[in-house]
Amino acid sequence: MTDAVDQPRAGGIDRLSARSSGTVRIVGAGLLGASIGHALVALGVDVVLADTSPAQLRLAIDYGAGRAARDDDAPTLVVVSVPPDVTADVIESELERFPDAVVTDVASVKLEPLRVLRERGIDLSRYIGSHPLAGRERGGAISARADIFVGRPWVVCRDGETRASDLAVVEGLILDLGATPIEMSPEEHDRSVALVSHVPQLVASLLAGRFVDAPDGSLRLAGQGVRDTTRIAASAPELWVQILGANAEPVVDILDVLAADLAAVADALRDPDATGARRAVADTIRRGNDGVERLPGKHGQNRRFETVVVMVDDRAGQLGRLFGDLGDLDVNVEDLRLEHSPGALFGLAEISVTPGVVRRCVEGLQARGWKIASTSND
Repeated sequence: MTDAVDQPRAGGIDRLSARSSGTVRIVGAGLLGASIGHALVALGVDVVLADTSPAQLRLAIDYGAGRAARDDDAPTLVVVSVPPDVTADVIESELERFPDAVVTDVASVKLEPLRVLRERGIDLSRYIGSHPLAGRERGGAISARADIFVGRPWVVCRDGETRASDLAVVEGLILDLGATPIEMSPEEHDRSVALVSHVPQLVASLLAGRFVDAPDGSLRLAGQGVRDTTRIAASAPELWVQILGANAEPVVDILDVLAADLAAVADALRDPDATGARRAVADTIRRGNDGVERLPGKHGQNRRFETVVVMVDDRAGQLGRLFGDLGDLDVNVEDLRLEHSPGALFGLAEISVTPGVVRRCVEGLQARGWKIASTSND
């Protein structure tokens, strides 16, 4: 795979014209801010970047995410993309500095900055909070990509004061970036992200923290399951301290329930032969199955896929050949996950397909010389 630095920053955005008009000012030229900039620049929008870090700002400009600010800038839209602990301050400043602009922010917590601004008595009629559910493990302008928002949900938190014309400006931005706008109240948003984002971050970090003192021999056994489970544990502690502190109440509510669930499983496993112990463990796994089934998949569908695991030699061109053969078999790949075998010269390609094509997929690949390691029907 080619490194992101070498790729065109506007990958994945393909439209004839932008809904966004005029100048868009982005405050905060990190991952999200610069990514928004790249997408809009590709659509011909005039993008102005601002950041308290001169080095970050110059880097984002050098990569083409926008231009430096001028004294005569009159943005129609301001996007605040700064850390949560200064989000309210920057929103207040931008509202005051640009009285004709709509102001939105992309902070991952919506209620706390809104509460602070209301306590200060700020006129929020031109402010619309929003949050794209998108990102990468690596941060900063160097990691920015125009296509990270494509197909992702983007929450919009409007209220009774929001003018339809202002809402159209923010929704136009979201649609320009290929995301899907979803309306929620700030309270609903914060409860939702506590469940699907903030608590998973803590769980991944706690589990990965167990690896610090683990024997090297144990870690050599790590496969794709543990890597999937702990992938987000590589996130920045400084940012997450702010996020979790700003959304502490709903996060604690979920952690308390999760702690009770963990305690119940631990109690069952203390004596696996006790009456009801195995059922308690089985019910826990089954409930997890049911929960995973509810997660939206490709195109937002709640749809069950089957998996076919193919052994792929560690040689150039093998994945291309595999996809070419799948295309010849008229098998659409719904999802793909690669797992490398430690010390072996091959990897495992776990391909998700619709149930009706599993047999054709397996038989066709075997006829073309591929080795099938397993299927979900085995």
